[in-house]
Amino acid sequence: MSNLKTFFGTRWGIISVGVCIGILAALLQKWGNPPNMGICVACFERDIAGALGLHRVAVVQYIRPEIIGFVLGSLIAAYIFKEFRPRVGSAPIVRFILGFFAMIGALVFLGCPWRALLRLAGGDGNAILGLAGLASGVAVGVLFLKNGYSLGRNQMTYTSVGWILPLIMLSLFAFLVFAPLMGDGGKSGPIFFSEKGPGSMHASIAVSLMVGLLIGFFAQRTRFCTMGAIRDIILIRNFHLASGLFALLIAAFVNNIILGQFHPGFAKQPVAHTNHLWNFLGMSLSGLAFALAGGCPGRQLFLAGEGDGDAAIFVLGMIFGAGFSHTFSLASSPAGVGFYGPHAVIIGLLVCCYIGLTMRERIK
Repeated sequence: MSNLKTFFGTRWGIISVGVCIGILAALLQKWGNPPNMGICVACFERDIAGALGLHRVAVVQYIRPEIIGFVLGSLIAAYIFKEFRPRVGSAPIVRFILGFFAMIGALVFLGCPWRALLRLAGGDGNAILGLAGLASGVAVGVLFLKNGYSLGRNQMTYTSVGWILPLIMLSLFAFLVFAPLMGDGGKSGPIFFSEKGPGSMHASIAVSLMVGLLIGFFAQRTRFCTMGAIRDIILIRNFHLASGLFALLIAAFVNNIILGQFHPGFAKQPVAHTNHLWNFLGMSLSGLAFALAGGCPGRQLFLAGEGDGDAAIFVLGMIFGAGFSHTFSLASSPAGVGFYGPHAVIIGLLVCCYIGLTMRERIK
């Protein structure tokens, strides 16, 4: 057990996890998930929001087992390695708002950081703008960190607090399996499933859940985080976390070639648009929100699985943000950027900068 724990802390450990994620993401596409969307935390949480009726866009409604698996896999790893530490910090409303705007930015771009890498691995050139925006947003967040930005220290709390989000995920799994119909005399909702579009495309429940559990387990061990990788490169010139991202990209690229899923270009890419400005700015907003919150959306799920109540608040903020985005025409589609999407991105950037400027500890 100690040798295994040591291995996950090494460069080869995180490279192995990156390769695992890249291969499994490409395979999930082959097994039924949408093209260039084998894994996408933002898109999958948007689908969950739709399944719960938080928005009524019929083509993106499904309870994604991968998200459930991420949290529960992390929970299992945390218990096995005695790292389950229920904790909470300060400014929960700020963390919720950061999750809210992180989702808005991601849905303007159409993907989380992982999907940006997977889109690039599938040949989607638009992902280059998204990744550049992500790095720019994180860089601005690093400037705030250097100038004393902090949401405060966390503290240990009741074990039951750390179990809240895992229990929510178990409830979602029950909804997925039993799909209860309660509205209109038992004829509709509250659980909705897409009959066409990306929400209708998915691997089997068992396969998706197992992949999620596996990734959640290993990612918790290695502290896998896209935002953290960029932050570490900027702050301390450390490429440990980044090596996992490069491994993910290369593994997904090679697997896509093998499976015939690599289609280079900018136009007519699956679930993507070619507005370069808002691809860049959407992910800039997400990158800034991730940096201020302390982790990318995948990392927030893994942290929540090991008992971090702050991460759970961020996750709930993202799910609410997904419902809000599709209800109020903020989210993009293959046809282009949502009508109010640019307005929301500008507002989000201003709000995040306000948070970064005003929530600073004095530097001695």
